[in-house]
Amino acid sequence: MMDYVSVADARDGQGLRVVLTKGVPGPWGESIKAMLAYKGLDYLPVAQDGGGENPELRAWTGQTAAPVLVSDELPPACHWLDQLMLLERLQPEPALLPADCDQRSRAIGLCALIAGADGFGWQRRLLMLQPMMDMESVPARSQRLAQKYGYSAEAVQQAVARMRQISQYLEHSLSNTAGDYFFGGAPGAVDFYWANFAGMIKPLPPELNPMPDWFRPIYTSSDPQILECLSAPLEKHRDMMYERHIATPLEF
Repeated sequence: MMDYVSVADARDGQGLRVVLTKGVPGPWGESIKAMLAYKGLDYLPVAQDGGGENPELRAWTGQTAAPVLVSDELPPACHWLDQLMLLERLQPEPALLPADCDQRSRAIGLCALIAGADGFGWQRRLLMLQPMMDMESVPARSQRLAQKYGYSAEAVQQAVARMRQISQYLEHSLSNTAGDYFFGGAPGAVDFYWANFAGMIKPLPPELNPMPDWFRPIYTSSDPQILECLSAPLEKHRDMMYERHIATPLEF
């Protein structure tokens, strides 16, 4: 497990502080950690209770979710795009986004399809919540997440189709690139986001991703329609990213 500090201790600190969900490999947080490592940026891990009330975090950042990036006098970066741009500002090279405006806009758009509101991860989270929301007594933690992600029977009904639409577009984009990555001959934000979010339907094996035993079934899907989202080219890309650019076993 990573060596975390509390929000109270981090708030008075200096340098780059990164709020992460303690003890589990959330794809938003794991993506940020992988990109931080790629850029060689050091940071202080700050513990967040996944789905918890996190009152101290709310007082510090105005919200309760993770990840959050805080760098000295800058405002807390709570949104995935703000976080990505902060990483580029703190350490421009190696770049996570293309310099060319057309490619840059496409890369940000693909990131949004994976990590943004109503994107791949968002839809998968709705499906993960369904068993708990169908319980006679819904846990408070699940209720908070359901409110955050706009859970409803209608939203769940369309989630798989949306995931498949996004994954097919990602596969099409990957097939039209000249190299192994979504944009050119080096990994970028899209590559790191996809590698981590693919774990929401098929996590890496325990020796590479030692997530808690109770957590693995939540992230592992046996639904053929969901598994189709991880096509052979997209799974190959995921595995390549871990082999080349993301250290394992994961720590969280």
